[in-house]
Amino acid sequence: MEKGVQNLIQVKVDHQVPTQLYSCHTAVVDGYIIEGHVPAAEIRRLITEKPDVLGIGVPGMPIGSPGMESPDRAAEAFNVLTFNEAGETAVYATYP
Repeated sequence: MEKGVQNLIQVKVDHQVPTQLYSCHTAVVDGYIIEGHVPAAEIRRLITEKPDVLGIGVPGMPIGSPGMESPDRAAEAFNVLTFNEAGETAVYATYP
């Protein structure tokens, strides 16, 4: 496995991102973990509402999510999920 991929996986493990939420991007914003192509509106909502979760994520790379827009394909429905230390997830928002 490539060193960069190993490092990215280690970041996810260190921040307790559930494996079912793994995507290509991981960030820490205001103490929350942001995993994947999460819409900016949901990140703003997260840091405003401050729910008792570790973070939010969008699993995979759904067409139509931020950065995954396509003029040739219709947007896919996707959920933004919260996750906690136990790895439990819950729907935080649904798109489109």
